[in-house]
Amino acid sequence: MTDTGENSAQIRGFALYVGLDEDAAEAAGTTLSDVLATLRKAVDESVPGTESHAAVAYAPAHQRGKNLDIVRLALREPRAVAELLPPKPEKKSGVTIDISRKKVIINAETSSLTYKEFELLQFLVLREGVTVDRADIIDALWSASDVDRPNNRTIDVHVRRLRSKIEPFEDIVRTVRGIGYRFDRHADVTIHYGTGRSPDVF
Repeated sequence: MTDTGENSAQIRGFALYVGLDEDAAEAAGTTLSDVLATLRKAVDESVPGTESHAAVAYAPAHQRGKNLDIVRLALREPRAVAELLPPKPEKKSGVTIDISRKKVIINAETSSLTYKEFELLQFLVLREGVTVDRADIIDALWSASDVDRPNNRTIDVHVRRLRSKIEPFEDIVRTVRGIGYRFDRHADVTIHYGTGRSPDVF
């Protein structure tokens, strides 16, 4: 007896996957069209007026595997997808700061830091755990003659831009109120220094 409750599931039809290529059908003295017509006729004779739909699965001629498996995959049959397709590799989460190559990788994607933004991050990374005064950052990264040299207030804008590009790990650059900034590493952070530590190490 079928449960007719509001939340019950009801079978409304079925799909029959047939693994058969044109060469095999021809060798048996028939065609794919004739086989399909025979199946449809059998269904209609069993239950007159039954609607049906046929979908043909194409695959490259050189693709290896059983015809039935190829058909099931081509038509995205859930069980075939789960059993026959290799699992997708999980994306690594975290941030990698590569000092030697001057790039930052966030959740397997390279962040679009400018040269100056990376220099700012590197300056803090190489002084891990140490609070750095705003004036020290400016003096280290900008010369006195630089047109775009920031002051103690506008350096915050540079830090804000840097943080926006390392989301969701922006908290590795900490603000120390009234003093400056500090780099704090956590479990999701990896630092690659290359073959040797930078002479800039504090």
